[in-house]
Amino acid sequence: MGPHPAVAAIRLAVRRVLHDILNDHHASADRPAPGGQSPHERPPSPLVLVACSGGADSMALASALAFEAPKLGIRAGGVTVDHGLQPGSDLRAEEVALRLRELGLDPVESSAVTVGREGGPEAAARDARYAALDAAAERHGAAAVLLGHTRDDQAETVLLGLARGSGTRSLSGMAAVSGGPGAARRYRRPFLELDRQIARKACMVQSLPVWDDPHNTDPAYTRSRLRHEGLPALEKALGKGVVEALARTAQLSRDDADALDAWARQAEASVRDAAGLLECAKLYALPPAVRRRILRQAAIEAGAPAGSLFARHIEEVDRLITGWRGQGAINLPGKVVAQRQGGRLVIRQG
Repeated sequence: MGPHPAVAAIRLAVRRVLHDILNDHHASADRPAPGGQSPHERPPSPLVLVACSGGADSMALASALAFEAPKLGIRAGGVTVDHGLQPGSDLRAEEVALRLRELGLDPVESSAVTVGREGGPEAAARDARYAALDAAAERHGAAAVLLGHTRDDQAETVLLGLARGSGTRSLSGMAAVSGGPGAARRYRRPFLELDRQIARKACMVQSLPVWDDPHNTDPAYTRSRLRHEGLPALEKALGKGVVEALARTAQLSRDDADALDAWARQAEASVRDAAGLLECAKLYALPPAVRRRILRQAAIEAGAPAGSLFARHIEEVDRLITGWRGQGAINLPGKVVAQRQGGRLVIRQG
């Protein structure tokens, strides 16, 4: 008799991602060494870490990784991050680390972080968490880090992007594969096509202990309100299938955004002068979606934090090109300033 359908579904999702990681690993090992020499001896089997909070999604992911990785010759470890936002969070993190070790994962570590305030509590916690995961991946030489985001999380992300009016890239939600510093394919999200309830069911039938973070039900947090009030209201008004439709919207938006990003990268060189400054007349001639991508990238390169740079900021900069009436400099996040000077757009640290 095979595993429960929920367990089988999560294991299949993880198996597919591990095959991709293994293919990337082998392709990297087979590349010629610098100087045209033959490839070095094949490196040891890759290490894959799972980011685990102790919740149902990440515990189901950790269990599936522990089951599938050895069959493919992949080493499996885990990281839990203590955000320090609740009393006893350090003890909770140690409990999660113990559970990961009991699953057979090695190495396992608990990483404590200090959460700042920039961008609001949710964004600050996310930034601190990813910084800790990046550091753990570098420290252990991990080929990838698995994240337990589900289709429900994807739907919430799309709605949050829609509410912010952040454009096509924001509507594309979370990518199945995304990068970290110096690692373009570090993060993998195997569960983006699976419902949250499948992960919870998988934990239940395997008797895996699950911790429900009280922040996930705290109405003080935007995502919590959306999860417990917004999405249920939409499903009541529009019928079932809203989550699936939003997830499809994310994929379609991602395809469009990828194409526009590629266009913007190709067009950027053509709108700069010999000194590398952006020429307003040439920018004006581009389609708005392409032009604004070039402006956003220029602002990020000047030091504006990508997570704090919203559509309204780029629209203000865009008006220096499309609605020029002698207006002054535009202040952007990260103390970056954009201003028009003699037909050129200058974006720099103020």
